[in-house]
Amino acid sequence: MATRLPSAPPILPGLAYIRPLGSGGFADVFLYEQDMPRRNVAVKVMPSDVRDPELRRMFNAEADVLAHLSAHPSIVTVYQASISADGRPYIVMEYCPGSLAQRYRVERIPVEEVLAIGVRMASALESAHRAGLVHRDIKPSNILITTFGTPVLADFGISASLQRRSGGEVFAMSIPWSAPEVVAEQTSGTVASEVWSLGATVYSLLAGHSPFERRERGQNTKDLLRRRIARATYVEIPRTDVPAALQLALATAMSRNPARRHESARAFGEALREVQSGLGLSPTPLEIPDDEWSPASAPVDFADSGLRGPARSHIDRDLTRKVRAGTGVAALARDEDTEISAPSRHHRSALPWVIGIGAGLVVGAGAVLATLLAVGAL
Repeated sequence: MATRLPSAPPILPGLAYIRPLGSGGFADVFLYEQDMPRRNVAVKVMPSDVRDPELRRMFNAEADVLAHLSAHPSIVTVYQASISADGRPYIVMEYCPGSLAQRYRVERIPVEEVLAIGVRMASALESAHRAGLVHRDIKPSNILITTFGTPVLADFGISASLQRRSGGEVFAMSIPWSAPEVVAEQTSGTVASEVWSLGATVYSLLAGHSPFERRERGQNTKDLLRRRIARATYVEIPRTDVPAALQLALATAMSRNPARRHESARAFGEALREVQSGLGLSPTPLEIPDDEWSPASAPVDFADSGLRGPARSHIDRDLTRKVRAGTGVAALARDEDTEISAPSRHHRSALPWVIGIGAGLVVGAGAVLATLLAVGAL
């Protein structure tokens, strides 16, 4: 998709715009301050001129997938999703000030840190897979860093169900980190291809470049990368501090044959933990749900491309106040505005005064008439 200018930030209830954070192919991300509770949040918004049902489907799926999984400590947290007053879908998420998008290219990241990141991402992926979901776009730029320095997996925009039939698959990929079978469009995503992508991501963090990237100019076109990935010949990372056990774990994860890879994200995470133990490091915990866990909410509908959450540019006010039950603490509260100036109460309270005045006039008139009769005036 061609590069485009970011759209204008929408006016959102309870949120104050601060500045733009980034712009992608089909969404913009802005920094807002939430009023209650007060905190900075990242808001992902679809541009107003996007009407493609497929992009809306992806946007809806991302919100629903994050709702399933964002309680995981290594998956970005989503707070809410809705439609702005100008009709643009948006997702309010945890603000993460950093990412691994470029750090591995300019910095030699320690092996100890990369191993910990790999185990955390394996935990996140294993949890997603147990929920029946695949991410389909694992790469360094989709690993964000929270304000507490914790890596979290983000951008589930092209995620899909493991149960989805191949006939309706949509192929979307970041080629340098995609498995051979995905690049060949034999599948849009499986557990095995996710293991490959995570292995390729860990490789990149250690090597300073993606696995099949060349240093020479003009050697990293999409076609050339596809050919190298199709051959999938593992090239060891040229770092003396990368142990042989880690090279073997990565070579296994990135095997050309999916059947020879680690059988699950958890198995790959366990292989990284064994490397940690071999280096005398404390193994990073694998935070995954038990076998009885299942998502609490309804399954994600990956065919949903509708606008959900009615947009409101104003608040409807009901001038007819409802009668509240006189029980509990609410019964002890006094609504000053209602008791003093509510129109319906004011009209009802005036009625006895009208009746009283009318009755007084009738009684007074009768007394005057009786007096006149008594003195013979009539």
